[in-house]
Amino acid sequence: MKKIVVAFSGGLDTSYTVMRLAQEGNEVHAVCANTGGFSAGQLKKNEENAYRLGAKTYVTLDVTQEYYERSLKYMVFGNVMRNNCYPISVSSERIFQAVAIARYANEVKADAIAHGSTGAGNDQIRFDMTFLVLAPGIETITLTRDEALSRQEEIDYLNAHGFYADFAKLKYSYNIGIWGTSICGGELLDPSKGLPEEAFLKHVTATAPEAELRITFEKGEIAAVNGETFDDKIAAIQKIEEIGAAYAIGRDSNVGDTIIGIKGRVGFEAAAPKLIIEAHRLLEKSTLSKWQQYWKDQVSQWYGMFLHESQFLEPVMPDIEAMLTSSQRNVNGTAILKLRPYGFETVGVDSPDDLQKSKLGEYGEMQHGWTAADAKGFIKILSTPLRMYYGIHPEEKR
Repeated sequence: MKKIVVAFSGGLDTSYTVMRLAQEGNEVHAVCANTGGFSAGQLKKNEENAYRLGAKTYVTLDVTQEYYERSLKYMVFGNVMRNNCYPISVSSERIFQAVAIARYANEVKADAIAHGSTGAGNDQIRFDMTFLVLAPGIETITLTRDEALSRQEEIDYLNAHGFYADFAKLKYSYNIGIWGTSICGGELLDPSKGLPEEAFLKHVTATAPEAELRITFEKGEIAAVNGETFDDKIAAIQKIEEIGAAYAIGRDSNVGDTIIGIKGRVGFEAAAPKLIIEAHRLLEKSTLSKWQQYWKDQVSQWYGMFLHESQFLEPVMPDIEAMLTSSQRNVNGTAILKLRPYGFETVGVDSPDDLQKSKLGEYGEMQHGWTAADAKGFIKILSTPLRMYYGIHPEEKR
């Protein structure tokens, strides 16, 4: 008999894993790591089902705040969008679910950790790598992957042992999290097609044709939404999601390179991430210097890629986080957006640190910090390398 911690989501693969390992005489502990994607009702149902499946214990680990403090805020600081499109939604949550599971397994001195990932996706890598690093010496069990089990085989096994639930394969599969919902299957399997309206979970319910959204930031973190202050950043994200989802904002699909090397396509709806990141980017344009923006963009690309590709534990990550944090010291003020069904536009910013307020001059209007002669001299010096080059190579002038 082994003491086994099962990363339990309540889905088919993890339900099968709990029952199979319990039936084989092991001491099974079902653990659901919640990063904001489960409702209270879902968590209660998970607990009931875990015991029905044969688990000795069940526990929910709420790591939503940890997920924000150790990852989400840095993704906002970095305006992280994979392929300038996907806000690294559920994929980033998997890392923190794995971290929480590994930590719990160490605490209870488990012999093994089991998860339900298949051999065809990214999640197997995120779980396995995290367990190998944070829970060394603890065995990893993956029945679905190792035995190439089909959905029907798992359903038949559960039914044969008295467990019945609605595990019908739907046209679309959904992963819901605090940072967005991913959508797989259906029309996305055809590269020439997009998702129809019925594939999305959130639809236009707003009664006003337009709405203004004001997001206030203090040192890069959300401080207020439409004038309502928030100490709880998760609550602020949820508030923005509620506002944006009513206009069905944040829908898109992304084609990218998976960790295992094949191309993958995923649809998503992520109102809060899209609105927060674009509002934050808008504010940064006015409050950061040119080179702050440039170098922050460089490291942010690496941060997002490392996070997506299961390299959160790479030692360079806290170094990047330190730079991102430093860059936010003057990112203060309110970004103003205008929302409409299925989209939004940026309006402007109100910030005490707005560099546009410089007394040196107003762009295209009047200079105050230099004379016309200064401008002429600057332009002449700036053109020196080009004048020198084309003076020697006149035939190359375009």
